[in-house]
Amino acid sequence: MAEVFVSGIIASAKGFGDNRLSIRYQLSLGGGWRVVQGEAEGQTQTDCPSVFEHAYFGHPLDLHLATSSWPRLLLQVWHHDDYGRQEIAGYGTLLLPTSPGKHVLTSGCWRPKGSWREEMMHKLVGGGLQLTSLSALEDPSIREKIVSVSAGTVRFELNVVTKNFQRYGILC
Repeated sequence: MAEVFVSGIIASAKGFGDNRLSIRYQLSLGGGWRVVQGEAEGQTQTDCPSVFEHAYFGHPLDLHLATSSWPRLLLQVWHHDDYGRQEIAGYGTLLLPTSPGKHVLTSGCWRPKGSWREEMMHKLVGGGLQLTSLSALEDPSIREKIVSVSAGTVRFELNVVTKNFQRYGILC
């Protein structure tokens, strides 16, 4: 099988309002993929900066995949408030690079938008709407029905190594 090696970091996030953030991620494999080595899902630590406008993570990603199609990372950005509560700050996806080499990528994130009352409660009390399933991140027919607002961006620094792509007719 064709193989892909991905190593790098979830570097930072910005634009989510408050920067006490962590990120949960999950690799969406689709058909034909197999994780040979590495963690297909995980969570960063929470960054609680006092001055900076970015939340910095430096969280490692290290995956070895065998494939005949292409995967993506499903992202959930979580905010941690002064009282220790967690609430969703945004969702996003990142299609893993198809060409070998070093890649610096940014994933735009969004969150579901509620009614006027729900948005006011979100601002004053916290909380807010959440997806019941991450399938909305993968299925465009579900995603297009969700009213959303822009939430911020997550920055990645990834190194990609491919193996046996030409043998299996996969073009980069």
